[in-house]
Amino acid sequence: MYTTTRVALTITAGGVVLVGSEVSLTDWTTHSSVFPIFEKRAAGEGGTEDQPFRWLIPSLSPTRSCLHGVHLTPTASSRVAAFDLDGTIIKDERRVMKKVNEVEWEWWKAVVPQKLKEVHNSGYSIVLISNQNLKPAGLVGWKKKISIIAAAIPELPFRIFAATAKDGHRKPMPGMWFELERIFAEDGITIDKSTSYYVGDAAGRSDDFASTDRKFAINVGVQFYTPEEYFLEIPPAPYTLPGFHVSTLEKGKSWSPSSTYTLYQPPKVVLFVGPPCLGKSTFYRTHFAPAGYVHVNQDTLGSRLKCVKAAEEALVAGKSCVIDNTNRDVQTRKYYLDIAKRFQVPARCFVFQGSTELSWHNNLYRAYARPASVIAREPARALVPYAAIVGFADAYKAPSVKEGFTKVLDIPWVFEGSEEERRHWNMWLQIDGK
Repeated sequence: MYTTTRVALTITAGGVVLVGSEVSLTDWTTHSSVFPIFEKRAAGEGGTEDQPFRWLIPSLSPTRSCLHGVHLTPTASSRVAAFDLDGTIIKDERRVMKKVNEVEWEWWKAVVPQKLKEVHNSGYSIVLISNQNLKPAGLVGWKKKISIIAAAIPELPFRIFAATAKDGHRKPMPGMWFELERIFAEDGITIDKSTSYYVGDAAGRSDDFASTDRKFAINVGVQFYTPEEYFLEIPPAPYTLPGFHVSTLEKGKSWSPSSTYTLYQPPKVVLFVGPPCLGKSTFYRTHFAPAGYVHVNQDTLGSRLKCVKAAEEALVAGKSCVIDNTNRDVQTRKYYLDIAKRFQVPARCFVFQGSTELSWHNNLYRAYARPASVIAREPARALVPYAAIVGFADAYKAPSVKEGFTKVLDIPWVFEGSEEERRHWNMWLQIDGK
């Protein structure tokens, strides 16, 4: 028999004092005026035999933004039962209270601990996967709360991941699941996605604050349930998934050189125009690098002045060049058109088509969601600030042959990559919003 457990604590200079608690966990723990976790000291950063929950150090992700903790010694299983925390395992007090004591908590429903025990006994690995948006002081209290929750289910091994920053580990981004797969692989276990699942309350229903939990399950390829469906066996409710998804894009046709466009002699200047993250550099490597075009890129060279100089040097040497920058307005393009005019070589413009939403999606993909096989062979890509992508759109002036181009060609966005890469690119990618 399990009853609701509610705990309030006061943190003082002398330690942690339990206030007004009522505990009845007949099957797993004996009634006590204090939880076992406080018999010696408050557990937060490490564990002992008496305090079996511990936060592992270092945290995960390149910036150590993803907390990782274990209770007891959880073993890896091919079947994973993964759960959100707030609003799924425990009540989400943040939704109903403006100011919350970070260490106060209550089971979402009384059935939760018994259900978790049953799932564990049936051979599943229990994993909690949570987004947390707390300031450092609040995070300290929150970490203590996890230790208290663990003490309330003392015989249940589990693992917890908590994303604390807006990066590739924040749901619905798949980073926390990738970490889980990596950790299990070290034990020789491959997760069976056909029998694994994720339970969360951010499901895109009319009263939900977001849809990120459902999107997360879709991204990683496991079955999704709401807490009501999973714990209470209530039928599924209608839902919507807001935000940008690549399935809404029209299918474009890949560009390839034709008889009307000769890549080779005589020398020429090619300007790429388009926002960040629409494949300009990849397009250069695919079509122009093999033809010997000099790559002129401000991210690499560091300034426009150096780009102008590099273009001039290429033409002096009798070589063609590609100006691989955003080149968003007439004045910026004029620097290179003037060079072409001075050297009396044709200048052609390639305009990369795609929305701000697509640019941001591609940005998130290449910074956070590429498959491990791609990461192994390509350098890391930093996230381009959203302001840079929006800034391009605000200042953009469409190019025209009137500026001095011999030809202006539109290049539609076409994703090119393996099936594995496409599967990752097809994910719901966002680090903010619903």
